[in-house]
Amino acid sequence: MRKSAAQQLTGYVAGLAAIVLITFFYHREFVSARTTTVVLTYLLAVLSASAIWGLGVSVFMSIVAAMCVDYYFLPPIGTLNIDDPQDWVALISFLITSVIGSDLSARARRQAHEANQRRKEVNRLYEFSQLLLNARNPLELPNEIPAQIVRLFSADSAALYLADKKTIHWAGNKPAHFDDGRLKAAQSRGEVEIDPHSEFCFCAVRIGANAIGSFAAFGAALSRGTLEAVATLIASAIDRAQAIELLAKAEAVRESGRLKSVLLDAIAHDFKTPLTSIKAASTSLLEDLRFNKRQRGELLEVIDEECDRINRVIGEAIEMAQLDAGAVKLQPSTHRVSELVAAALKDSEAVQKTRPIRTELREPEARVRCDIVWARKVLGHLIQNANLYSSPAEPITISSEKNDGYLHFHIADSGPGIEEQEIGQLFDKFYRGKSQRHKIPGTGMGLAVAKAIVEAHGGSIKVVSQVGKGSVFTFTLPVEP
Repeated sequence: MRKSAAQQLTGYVAGLAAIVLITFFYHREFVSARTTTVVLTYLLAVLSASAIWGLGVSVFMSIVAAMCVDYYFLPPIGTLNIDDPQDWVALISFLITSVIGSDLSARARRQAHEANQRRKEVNRLYEFSQLLLNARNPLELPNEIPAQIVRLFSADSAALYLADKKTIHWAGNKPAHFDDGRLKAAQSRGEVEIDPHSEFCFCAVRIGANAIGSFAAFGAALSRGTLEAVATLIASAIDRAQAIELLAKAEAVRESGRLKSVLLDAIAHDFKTPLTSIKAASTSLLEDLRFNKRQRGELLEVIDEECDRINRVIGEAIEMAQLDAGAVKLQPSTHRVSELVAAALKDSEAVQKTRPIRTELREPEARVRCDIVWARKVLGHLIQNANLYSSPAEPITISSEKNDGYLHFHIADSGPGIEEQEIGQLFDKFYRGKSQRHKIPGTGMGLAVAKAIVEAHGGSIKVVSQVGKGSVFTFTLPVEP
């Protein structure tokens, strides 16, 4: 780890002070110590300084300590001259030992620092890989990668260039003197480029032998190995995102084809009966048979009802398409519960001609926040569903209650009930109960439309059913605070 000039100067001053203090302590007349003890004390101070301030300070202290031993503790005392050859051997041995020890200590300290740096880099690379693997939206990945590089590797800014889209994605402040061409050139060269002076790092991103782009980090001292590892992780993440995107598109095409087939089959099946009735009634009228006024009215009523039925099927298909395409823009406002229920009942006048609809609203003046045009469709779909599956002349009950910041609407019928294994599929598009799909007309879109509308309002919808006793559909809308 590189130290500043002030830190280095502090180390030299502290090292010199330590030598002076040791010399002063042992040179006093009332302290009696052997030369070996003095030398070992100096050696201990030198090794300690090496561990704290590095090799330079410890070598400086070794030289100063050797001179102090010669001047103060080896005869002739008070001169830088040694008469006994053994003292020369001792002094040189001390100097060599202190320098070698300092070097080993500094090397161990440097290796420990490098190992710690590598450990941190490995941890950062692991976290980076986890973030990329957990990325769910391929469209957000190019923006997410530079942001994570800045966060994890303490960079001032980072950039990602993707060659196929010709786009550069930034995180952090773009350096004023940076040229985009340099980032693009890193992709074409396919090499790692590190500028230690400006702390610019560039690296190509490869999938196999093909360079698909490059990335850059600014203000972060990253090693070549780390840059290559980051590039490999980016390449893997982009490759995975592209595979997910292609798979999603293929699945969407396949699902679209399946839904079109199901939709056409459902609509064709649901159109067949009303069209047959309309054709029979209109043909009878056109043949100008001798019908009385009542009979003609009945035939016209059949045509009117079957036209409404066809119109309802088309309306459900349009609503489902709008909701799937995200073309519906809700315009929520505050409405009373009684107002919403009254609007839905008005839309269900045809049902009220065949069976009673009871309302049991605990707080009719409670206010919910919703788009009433769409919210009344939910109640309408559930009322129509209850009418289709209830026993003849049995009532439909609409009740409501407020709980946990939501208004809960309950629509209860007296139908045959739903088997438990079918409840999970009930709100899927075009799904119709196994036991009723051939007895009761419909496309299976009503409940799917209701679910999409409720969830767009931030609510939820569910059903509780008991075979032979009927079902209760419940949906929630947020209460106006």
